[in-house]
Amino acid sequence: MINVGRLLQHLQDLSQIGCNEATGGINRFSFTPVEKQAIELVTIYMEQAGMKVTVDAVGNLIGTYGEGDETIMLGSHIDTVPEGGKYDGALGVLAAIEVVNSMYEQQILPSKKIQVVAFKDEEGTRFGFGLLGSSAMAGLLTEEQLQHTDEAGISIEEAMKEFQLSPYPLVNAQRNDIKAYLEMHIEQGKVLENEGLPVGVVTGIAAPVWLEITVTGVSEHAGATPMPIRQDALTAASEMILAIERLLNDTTDAVATVGKLTVSPNGTNVIPGKVTFSIDLRDIDEQKVRSLETTILQQLQQIADRRNVTLASKILQRIKPAKADEKLQQQLAISIEKQGIRPYSLISGAGHDAMNIAEIAPIGMLFVRSKDGISHNPLEFSSDEDIIIATTIFYDSVVELSK
Repeated sequence: MINVGRLLQHLQDLSQIGCNEATGGINRFSFTPVEKQAIELVTIYMEQAGMKVTVDAVGNLIGTYGEGDETIMLGSHIDTVPEGGKYDGALGVLAAIEVVNSMYEQQILPSKKIQVVAFKDEEGTRFGFGLLGSSAMAGLLTEEQLQHTDEAGISIEEAMKEFQLSPYPLVNAQRNDIKAYLEMHIEQGKVLENEGLPVGVVTGIAAPVWLEITVTGVSEHAGATPMPIRQDALTAASEMILAIERLLNDTTDAVATVGKLTVSPNGTNVIPGKVTFSIDLRDIDEQKVRSLETTILQQLQQIADRRNVTLASKILQRIKPAKADEKLQQQLAISIEKQGIRPYSLISGAGHDAMNIAEIAPIGMLFVRSKDGISHNPLEFSSDEDIIIATTIFYDSVVELSK
């Protein structure tokens, strides 16, 4: 079975890479020296687990155990949001490596090839475009999307070349051999905690759309411009953000977040002339997302007209919702019952690489209880006990599927 001490030590060691000692938060962004250090460490872990390690055309780190024409893929990511926690993504990768390591030590040879993947740039922190590696693997990534830039004006394509990657043609990263994809991840919510359960089986993943809104007014002197005639982009944007909150408060399951804001010229004594902000809108129902998106943009335009500013919107990314495979859900539930735990099903409000892989293969997800539902935060926490239970369940499911 799994080596508990090894898994927990790996988790601790990886959490030190990119750690801000002042806050405890982790900053591990794609195509950076810090991420490269993390990749080197995870590569060592994969090799110690008896895996052959490769990197595909867009930077997905892949460890392969066994042989065969069909693949059971296990995966998650090791990049983080700004000041992120140590469990999001990383736990899924390290638990998958531990599963294979345990099989390797027990000389369990699968009938199908098992691959562990650390997907490239799941969070989208640096370029405002997430799920990069899984998009490429599913054949969804376009050359146009590789032109997304970071705050320094460096594009994804340029960053890839700096990492000695050759993404073109993108078809080189596509896969068609995946028999099943399993991902273990912290819940990032309070459902399991409220149920008093250490794990749960995901039935589906909500669909996100990322929008970029630009509000343009007139930059003028703060002391010389009367209030009634101002074209203040920031006050207009503020009203728009509150309008989004009011609209989403009236829905049952959908959520929207404004998480990024840029103000120009950003001076104390200058009326803001331009504001750019992001909208993260998501729901399990794709049609509902599109309907809300239309309503939001209509309301924002009304505010812009009333305040005499201009409004421009751009879609940064749109992902389809994903349903988990029934058979994989059943297998996870069987493995949970073996541990004397009541199987429980829930929906994921957060996005995962599994959403893209669902376009090309059956997917299954196992959630691990999160304390207070906190995630994307240094306080993010899942207990050692829950991690051990979840990894044991994950191990059992993988062994059964690989027979």
